[in-house]
Amino acid sequence: MAVPQPIRILYLLTFLLACFTQPGYSQNKPYSVQMADRLMALHPDSIVTKEGQPARWDYEQGLVLKALERVWDRTADARYYEYILRDINRYVGADGRIRTFRVDEYNLDNMPGGRVLLTLAQQTEANREKYRKAADVLRAQLAEQPRTKEKGFWHKQRYPNQMWLDGLFMAAPFYAEYGTLYGQPENLNDIALQFALIEKHLVDAKTGLLYHGYDESRAQKWADPTTGRSPNFWGRSIGWYAMALVDVLDYLPADHPKRAAFVGYLQRLMPAVVRYQDKTSGCWYQIVDQGSRKGNYLEASASCMFVYALAKGVRLGYLPETMQANAKRGYDGILKTFVETTPEGTLNLNGTVSVGGLGGTPYRDGSYAYYLSEPIRKNDLKGVGPFIMASVEMEMAGERKLGRGKTVGLDYYFNHEFRKDDSGGPENGKPVRFHYTWEDRMHSGFWLWGNTMRELGAKTVAVPGAPTAQSLKNVDVYIIVDPDTKKETANPNYIRKPDIDAIESWVKAGGVLVLMANDTTNCEIPHFNELAGRFGMKFQDELVNRVIGTQWEGGKLTIPTGNPIFTTTQTIYIKELAPLALTPPAQPMLTSGKHVIMATARVGKGTVFAVGDPWLYNEYTDGRRIPALYQNFQAGKELVMWLLKQ
Repeated sequence: MAVPQPIRILYLLTFLLACFTQPGYSQNKPYSVQMADRLMALHPDSIVTKEGQPARWDYEQGLVLKALERVWDRTADARYYEYILRDINRYVGADGRIRTFRVDEYNLDNMPGGRVLLTLAQQTEANREKYRKAADVLRAQLAEQPRTKEKGFWHKQRYPNQMWLDGLFMAAPFYAEYGTLYGQPENLNDIALQFALIEKHLVDAKTGLLYHGYDESRAQKWADPTTGRSPNFWGRSIGWYAMALVDVLDYLPADHPKRAAFVGYLQRLMPAVVRYQDKTSGCWYQIVDQGSRKGNYLEASASCMFVYALAKGVRLGYLPETMQANAKRGYDGILKTFVETTPEGTLNLNGTVSVGGLGGTPYRDGSYAYYLSEPIRKNDLKGVGPFIMASVEMEMAGERKLGRGKTVGLDYYFNHEFRKDDSGGPENGKPVRFHYTWEDRMHSGFWLWGNTMRELGAKTVAVPGAPTAQSLKNVDVYIIVDPDTKKETANPNYIRKPDIDAIESWVKAGGVLVLMANDTTNCEIPHFNELAGRFGMKFQDELVNRVIGTQWEGGKLTIPTGNPIFTTTQTIYIKELAPLALTPPAQPMLTSGKHVIMATARVGKGTVFAVGDPWLYNEYTDGRRIPALYQNFQAGKELVMWLLKQ
């Protein structure tokens, strides 16, 4: 049901007030943030993909919500998460049914929203199981999706025997993540088949580009009677495919037999894309290979998609570092050619073609004239979403040199806790690792802090066994958090002298050690202190910053100006921690009254950092729980930057 205009206006005013009263708000914020805020202001109550029509479950909705998720990951600003949650809750019922979604359409365009469903299913929400159930609905469609004779997904029920480049982005990243989360590795093999069929049928040997669509039956008027291909290289369709490649690779294990093929597809495609980058503007044309032909124009969505794929491909090592220059030239061109600042100081993105398809009514013949006939729109979501995603990648590119080539290892041996899986999947009811792990995206995990490290260019790994010279050989930063008591683990691995000797030798050789304790009732302090003592530190049997319920003030700590680690952070939240007692070489890094909260030590060539609480787990960094006054996310990033510099 459409929201009445007065209520929409009220939503908009409320949102704008929230934006402009955020601490430090300015037009100098990153472009990803500015465009995300503009998107939410234009669509204050829900994502409307078709002007003048009620909001519905749609691929454009899924695209921009995923873009907002990336901004949330990057900023820990809860406004983005709350917006995503509010929009999704307009569609998903308690039983997982998705309003306005029809499975009998067998439309791959309905899949992108599933990626956000999977994110929500991994959060600490009282009703998170409904998002898993909704994702199951989408997964069930793929199980019954009509296929070509070679087992390629039809793009839609009403487009029989046809595979379009668009469909790879619509379905494959969701399909891959679902399989990774819920124990369906066979999904990855099916996805590999879909890409192999695209490579077989749609790659042009001369240019290296891909045609928009393929009709196995050759029945369509747009289909070449010999090859079944459509006749042109439409920019956005190739952009969808490029984004699909770099996103699916996130879920292909390093040892997967098809991973090398995916990297190869990307390494074949992107040099071809770069060859057709406009030398003057840095952008790409609507019909990629015909920039000089009359009527052709530079197009925003394809340009943003190519920049995203280039920058992410370089960041993750799939593409050569030299291609970052192409990404930068493209992004600079996007800012100059398509982005405008309004008199009110907000952003608009111009130059996105509204649609591009094949067949249908009225019939779209895939000709040059057809692609140029579709209208161009301002702030079209198919451009806005990729612009935000490209902006995030380019913003990361300026920081990733800090962590490049460095590895952050997180102990999984002394902290080794399990809980019963409640995802509803095949592992439901079985023990699953949690609590201060890289993988745990609920309140209890370190997923977000680890993501910050990865965005800074570092690699995050688990250290599953006892620390030895061999297990720490390739680790630059080693984090030990909250070693288990018998209350937490039936047979805890206590820190022993051989462990301490190995860690001390590693630190002296240049390693950076992070010790995060907890209050003494929740952490195995005696053995942990034997390790800390080697560096002049001792976690005391005292409780500091006790907090009752949501009386947040009890956990407030102020960072003095000039702190060498927290250079811009002013206020953080740490509750119920164990303070430190110090002897040389340890030095206090943050104090509160008579208590030492954080300390550091230089030992040989290495560095040790200690704090009496695991305060940087998701619950206290992702912006959803504690008030915005507390800058834990920012503090976590500054701590990582300091650690990587040591």
